Amino acid sequence: MTTESKPELKERLYSLDTLRGFDMFWIIGGGALIGALAKATGWNWVEILDHQMHHAKWEGFHFEDLIFPLFMFISGVAIPYALISRQEKGTNKTVLFRKVFKRMILLFLFGLVYNGVLKNGFTDMRVLSVLSQIGIAYFFAALIMINTSTINTRLLWLSGILSAIAILQFLVPVPGFGAGVFTPEGSINAWIDQSFLPGRLIYKTYDPEGILSIVSATSITLMGAFAGIILRNKNYTQNKKTIILLISGAALVLIALLLSPVYPIIKKIWTVPFNLLTSGISFLLLAIFYYIIDVKMWRNWIFFFRVIGLNSITIYLGTRIINFYHSSQFLLGWIANPLGEYGNVIITIGVITLEWLMLYYFYKKKIFLRV
Repeated sequence: MTTESKPELKERLYSLDTLRGFDMFWIIGGGALIGALAKATGWNWVEILDHQMHHAKWEGFHFEDLIFPLFMFISGVAIPYALISRQEKGTNKTVLFRKVFKRMILLFLFGLVYNGVLKNGFTDMRVLSVLSQIGIAYFFAALIMINTSTINTRLLWLSGILSAIAILQFLVPVPGFGAGVFTPEGSINAWIDQSFLPGRLIYKTYDPEGILSIVSATSITLMGAFAGIILRNKNYTQNKKTIILLISGAALVLIALLLSPVYPIIKKIWTVPFNLLTSGISFLLLAIFYYIIDVKMWRNWIFFFRVIGLNSITIYLGTRIINFYHSSQFLLGWIANPLGEYGNVIITIGVITLEWLMLYYFYKKKIFLRV
């Protein structure tokens, strides 16, 4: 998803591109590789890792549940670099509005393509998607950032969004279930999606990228924008920026964990503690990547992930359209077939390699899908 309003070159954060690529890696094959290794080796520690590569069934949290919110957070980090920096140089708000509105529309359309509109038409179409949620949440987070100028006003917006979600999920009664119900059938998310969301719901009673989930994603994107403001602050040293990111992340994680006994962490309906937890972890990861890559300049290892991060929408759509698994089998089946479960490891490595080589070609030719 290089959709991403990427930072301007002179302010470029190598850590942001790398973290985006790291995040996308697990989507395009990293998780599958861990799964193949777990089946092939039976090693306990790999099986533990594999367990984390699957979403929590409902309540709870696995590493897999972080991947999408982390991407939302990263897109938010780019807002001060891509939009606020231009606003500071005198760019009219209308110009910026058109930019983010166009981005939202394009991502919504890409989401329809991802959902199969070109293959199946609009019959029984799922309208919303990961891409549409990214586009819509980014749009509203960007509008808040563009139209406010003080940290207090922006924090008030964030608090208002999180409070509104909590009030809806805790206090508004759902017909036939009551208020404060956190089940796939009885949550306010499910009622809103069934009442107002056109098209097919992916889980019949609700959609994890549904209407209220988009509001949650907006809050995570906005928290990413706060991280971007910290990183752009010229009054802070690099070490101070790292410390502020770490403290912010730890505080958010702590608040989420304290709330969780009464307000559960549920990714599929994006509860407030889930939003706080994933934003907190995202702050911590950004701090680590920033310190290692942009402060200490330890960059020998980042190229693999940067190539992915610089064209993330391309590979996200590409894996939907191109059967890399079939190509890997075609090229490596003669090695993999005699190896049993270890053959799946070879094929998965082949998939990741083919995906990366395609992105490397685009990188060398300076072809980037920018939205």
